Amino acid sequence: MTTGFLTLVLLVAGAIVLFKTVRMVPQGYEWTVERFGRYTHTLDPGLHFLVPIVYGIGRKVNMMEQVLDVPSQDVITKDNAVVRVDGVVFFQVLDAAKAAYEVANLEVAMIALVQTNIRTVIGSMDLDESLSQREAINAQLLGVVDHATSPWGVKVTRIEIRDIQPPRDLVDAMARQMKAEREKRAQILEAEGLRQAEILRADGEKQAAVLEAEGRKEAAFRDAEARERLAEAEARATSMVSEAIAKGDVQAINYFVAQKYVEAFKELATAPNQKFVLMPMEASGVIGSIAGIAELAKEALSGQQASTSSRRAQPPRLGE
Repeated sequence: MTTGFLTLVLLVAGAIVLFKTVRMVPQGYEWTVERFGRYTHTLDPGLHFLVPIVYGIGRKVNMMEQVLDVPSQDVITKDNAVVRVDGVVFFQVLDAAKAAYEVANLEVAMIALVQTNIRTVIGSMDLDESLSQREAINAQLLGVVDHATSPWGVKVTRIEIRDIQPPRDLVDAMARQMKAEREKRAQILEAEGLRQAEILRADGEKQAAVLEAEGRKEAAFRDAEARERLAEAEARATSMVSEAIAKGDVQAINYFVAQKYVEAFKELATAPNQKFVLMPMEASGVIGSIAGIAELAKEALSGQQASTSSRRAQPPRLGE
């Protein structure tokens, strides 16, 4: 009985010793080894053998990149506005021994460090800057926290401010300000449109006036040319009448006077400022003028007939 119990005890002790001797480290982790409580070296992923009782496993450190949530907190900005800020931190342990023995609780220490620096960075900015310059805040936090955690064997790869929540009254004030700014821009655009429309309308009126002036100029030129031709015709008619008078033809004077007489009465009858006109008129003078015109027509017709008869009565020449 005693022998069986002793055998059982030896088997259990052997299993414990074997379990303490053979150690297998999983991928993504590193284990620290201690000899009588003092750190000696670090075990990489794989199979390892340790002398039991003398050597033991100290800390099992995760070497993969990890995500740490930063709880939300109230932060006072430079212009005394209270905002609520939270974020996330991405970090990776590079030295397992430092992460295990340089800081008591790595995650709690990192959260406290990030929260403190968030208050420092946002507290140095106005509310508008903290809302619009999130990339600058992230970069500044990353530089400070990464430098502070370097002695712990940790590399901070990224810090992101997840949310910045101003108070409700500030949100309402910002909404009213944005609305007023948009209305201002709309009024400016409307005024610019009206101004452009007035400029285009003035330009159109200017071009119309220029075209109208050019039209009046062209019409005046045409009128002047017509008057010039009329004057030439009058001069030619006067010259012909003068030549007829010089040849002794008195009837030409009657024709000329009758024409001017009739034109004068025509203009007087069509005048817009006259309603009814009574003028004494000597009928014999007009009849005499008409008779003079008839005599001129007869003389012209007689001359044409005489020239035609002379051409017909001329005998043909020899050799033709």
